[in-house]
Amino acid sequence: MSSASAQAGNAHGGADVLERLRALLRDGGGLMATLLAPAAAATPSSPARVAAAGPRAAGRRGEYELLVEAIYEGYLLHYATPRVVSAAEEDLRLLAGDRLYAIGLARLVALGDTPAVAELADTITLSALAQGAGRGELADAVWAAGARAVGWGASEQHARAKQLVIDGHPEAIAAMRTSVCEGAAPS
Repeated sequence: MSSASAQAGNAHGGADVLERLRALLRDGGGLMATLLAPAAAATPSSPARVAAAGPRAAGRRGEYELLVEAIYEGYLLHYATPRVVSAAEEDLRLLAGDRLYAIGLARLVALGDTPAVAELADTITLSALAQGAGRGELADAVWAAGARAVGWGASEQHARAKQLVIDGHPEAIAAMRTSVCEGAAPS
């Protein structure tokens, strides 16, 4: 692991997470390093901050923020406007997005956090289902609830909300939003 990558895993709050992700991809070389977009002026809000703020990420907040940001950037490459990676062709966007999913999940596996791996895999799947149904607002709620579950742990209410998304139930968005608000509030 390069020194920039090591710093990315340990830093939190000092360096912008998008710059840390950019450095990780640049240090990794290969195709992903050639797809880096110019740096953005400001960091938009991200589910990564929510996940990293939870007690489950204590002592590894910078690493959780980076890995969730990698996965979220992969999602944005598939469905929205990415902030770190730029690929003109749709096929290349999808491949780059899949690569970012893999980078983030592999880093999470290395931390040994199996419940968070499962939660983020569900988040990727459920947000894809929501996007496929033309329900972008539901996909946003899935990401917010998934990030909270990574940082604070999942609940029965969250499991119920995920099932409602799978079932295509009209109450899925309200259930996801409620599962974000349960328990301790993110700081």
